[in-house]
Amino acid sequence: MNFTVAFTLLGSLALLMFGMKTLSEALQKMAGPQLRNMLQKMTANRFMGAFTGMLVTAGIQSSTATTLMAVSFVNAGLLTLAQAISIILGAHVGTTITAWIMNLAFAFDISIFAYFSAFAGIIMIYTKKQKNLGEFLFGMAFLFIGLITLRKTGMSMELDQNPEVLNFFNSFDPTSIWTTITFLLIGTVLTLCVQSSAAIMAITMTLCSTGILPIELGIILVLGENIGTTITSNIAALGANVSARRTAFSHMMINVVGVIWVLCILHPFFKLVCNIVGCDTSLLSSDINYAKDNGTMVLAAFHTAFNLANTLIMIWFVPLIEKIVCIIIKPKPEAEDEESRLKFITAGLMQTPELSILNAKKEIGVFADRCYKMYGFTQKLLHITQGDEFNRLYSRIEKYENITDKMEVQIANYLNQVSEGRLSLESKTEIQHMLRMVSELESIGDACYNLARTMNRKRQHSQNDFTEKQYESITNMMSLGDDALEQMVIVVKFGEQRYVDLNKSYNIEHEINNYRNQLKNQNIVDIDNHLYDYQMGVYYMDIISECEKLGDYVINVIEATGIREKKQNGF
Repeated sequence: MNFTVAFTLLGSLALLMFGMKTLSEALQKMAGPQLRNMLQKMTANRFMGAFTGMLVTAGIQSSTATTLMAVSFVNAGLLTLAQAISIILGAHVGTTITAWIMNLAFAFDISIFAYFSAFAGIIMIYTKKQKNLGEFLFGMAFLFIGLITLRKTGMSMELDQNPEVLNFFNSFDPTSIWTTITFLLIGTVLTLCVQSSAAIMAITMTLCSTGILPIELGIILVLGENIGTTITSNIAALGANVSARRTAFSHMMINVVGVIWVLCILHPFFKLVCNIVGCDTSLLSSDINYAKDNGTMVLAAFHTAFNLANTLIMIWFVPLIEKIVCIIIKPKPEAEDEESRLKFITAGLMQTPELSILNAKKEIGVFADRCYKMYGFTQKLLHITQGDEFNRLYSRIEKYENITDKMEVQIANYLNQVSEGRLSLESKTEIQHMLRMVSELESIGDACYNLARTMNRKRQHSQNDFTEKQYESITNMMSLGDDALEQMVIVVKFGEQRYVDLNKSYNIEHEINNYRNQLKNQNIVDIDNHLYDYQMGVYYMDIISECEKLGDYVINVIEATGIREKKQNGF
């Protein structure tokens, strides 16, 4: 094999993988949030879940993306483990369409369609009209061009005339258990390395279409690919919560168990598939030209039959699978600093940008919760008189201030990485909103810390204390801040799922501003009347002013959600 042929093969594989990626991402962008809603809502029972997983995977042409969605939704608490397992079972059936698309490219000359798709796609992309559809057509073109080039290059090598290559494959006994294990491992390792079962399927079909790879060994490679493709979701779930790791492990368990049972009845199952598609098993093994003409179709049919049969069998054992994975994957003991850890974006970027945005939204909800909790500590600090108790709570507020600083940076960096991907205009706008939200939430954390610092300065440097009236005013003001934060958390976490009255937040903000102005004027009068000294008045107004700033930050967060605009437009 010379360098030209080698690079042609590698280049065609690269075109194929890029085409699959572009096609899948374009479909996901066209589907948008509806894709997420479909997975969340159409999972009433295990059968509906499997049907939904099949439809979504068939639509976006990526079982990996569907599986990662399931893992992400379980991580976010939007799906149960049983629902996710059902979706994954359906995804196994939906992904088999890819093999039939490849068979079409190998069986017919679709060059004209491929080049027409590229032409139409690039026009749509550059004119920015139906850009997502253009990217879909462009991805389809790259996919077909890659397959066509791969097939032509494989044929031009005339490997079926090469005695060394023929002797190598003929040296393997298809009935031997060691041959089965060897090719199973080859298929698994290759898929794991390439991170694309579609690419390995294309290579397998190319080898079978040239006649050098016996169809019996080809189907073993296909089974290995089914195991190798489960690694991606397990890698993605490494840093996720226990439910997400269980979901990923169940994906691997389903495929491994499926491969085991089909290997036990491989030959009768293979004959059944051949009978269904009208192929003679004896000719496939003995007639190389017959194998060339029918090999890719048999591979696609076997891939579909195996995944369909495995799903129909496993769907009845979803509760048992759930129990087994819960026994194997046990919850980690919670660390003392659990509250400082991110919950939803620790696994890194999802393969699907829409999922990454969903994870970031859930993490921002956690951020809002922690800011609210931090403000609660600040309220308690106001009324603590004992030194040790004050210092312990003050230290915890300091810790939470560091947490909010880190969360802002980590979530912002994550969103910046997501924005570098292929996103719809709506998703890009969402990211801009979320970046503003994390900035304002960090400011709320700073405001809480500033309140605590003022209380600490007053305690350390003043022998006097606030008057009863001052305590009452501060408590009332902080109570308004608590109401504002509570409403903010509701808007951030649930504003997109249900109707939220935003007027309530704006009314609280107006009340905070008016109360601050009233207390500011009254403070001047009280100092003039010597009800307390000037320095105590400074501490007092610092707390009141910081509460008012916190109210401003809360409104900024609510405006950054974009929910007000959506409600006005009837969404």
